Amino acid sequence: MSQPSVPPGQPAAPALTASSGQLRGGMRRVAITGAGTVNALGRNVPDTLAAFREGRCGIGDLDFRDVERLSVRIGAQVHDWNPERYFNRQQISLYDKFTQFTMLAAKEAIVQAGLDFSGRLGLESGVILGTAGGGLNTWDENYRAVYEEGKNRVHPFVVPKLMNNAAASHVSMEYGLRGPAFTVATACASSNHAMGLAFQMVRSGAARVMLCGGSEAMLCFGGVKAWEGLRVMSRDACRPFSANRNGMVQGEGAGVFVFEDWDHATARGADILAEVAGFAMSADAQDIVMPSAQGAERAMAGAMQDAGLNPEDIGYINAHGTGTAANDKTECAAVAHAFGQHADRLMISSTKSMHGHLIGGTGAVELLACIMALRDGIIAPTIGYEEPDPECALDVVPNTAREAQVDAALSNAFAFGGLNAVIALKRA
Repeated sequence: MSQPSVPPGQPAAPALTASSGQLRGGMRRVAITGAGTVNALGRNVPDTLAAFREGRCGIGDLDFRDVERLSVRIGAQVHDWNPERYFNRQQISLYDKFTQFTMLAAKEAIVQAGLDFSGRLGLESGVILGTAGGGLNTWDENYRAVYEEGKNRVHPFVVPKLMNNAAASHVSMEYGLRGPAFTVATACASSNHAMGLAFQMVRSGAARVMLCGGSEAMLCFGGVKAWEGLRVMSRDACRPFSANRNGMVQGEGAGVFVFEDWDHATARGADILAEVAGFAMSADAQDIVMPSAQGAERAMAGAMQDAGLNPEDIGYINAHGTGTAANDKTECAAVAHAFGQHADRLMISSTKSMHGHLIGGTGAVELLACIMALRDGIIAPTIGYEEPDPECALDVVPNTAREAQVDAALSNAFAFGGLNAVIALKRA
């Protein structure tokens, strides 16, 4: 069944926003006071931002068991990963790789924010994280043990290690976050949904501080083999918006942020990285894998409306930009319709060309590029761009980072299942 059309020149129906029916004056402002990451470009935020500025590619040959049985053998892998450098034996027995990534990113974010969650603040703080695959490495290892090696027992911690909420639970326990704590799983939009919900909680007063973001570790034999079946994976490179693009490239890693009540942050003299100004989500209600321009447009328009921003206020969009033919042209059509004449003056880039598609964790790493644009005036490029595509005729910041002052930005995430989540940020 096709989605009802919107007449040309008419605005799409609004997406669901946090402030529908409520006065913005009654809402709290939300500051980002900490950020952390582990990904193929770097194991911290400074290294990742340096890679964005340099247009460095983190995609290369995959290295794990049975990789030779795959037809797709490239990805943005965190190479030379040794959990014993960061965790003790008891922790490793409980932490799948996606949890390990999360714990390091959360630590970096909290250290930067300078927060101590002992006492009352811990009761008023929580954590919402996104993931699509959760403990996929644990699934893969234990399926091998049972089916391939014929073992009749698995480790008693297999279930708590592989469950999708494991990372959120361990972050909560490590830092004493006793407020709302849960995991969101909406495929490629998981991180943006998690961060958007965290934003709503802080803005409404339901929490004083929320840790949020997402993580993914699907780069194992079973994970990549499953994605091969979709026939959307490139075997050589990720080239978003380029006419010769031939598919997405998977990555792995995590991004975690501290979202904090603005007054609480300023009262303690925190360094505010950016302001989270708006959030909107929509559903295409159309197809399980093919994207809808109207659904994406409604989410972008809704995020701007929620933030009190006009289209001409937005200077940069971190695109979903997977490098697949259908996604890229659909997103560009949505941007053109949502922004009208201003679309030609927008800068829009896909950092997936550098760090790969982290699926449920991707929006969290991409938010770093939005913060860099707002705070440092540097726009991360879309690398690998080789040939103009008339269906993607926007300024995609090809191949080289750019200096530009940006006052507001959007971060787009559009997932399989037609689930869309867009976050609006302002310069602090």
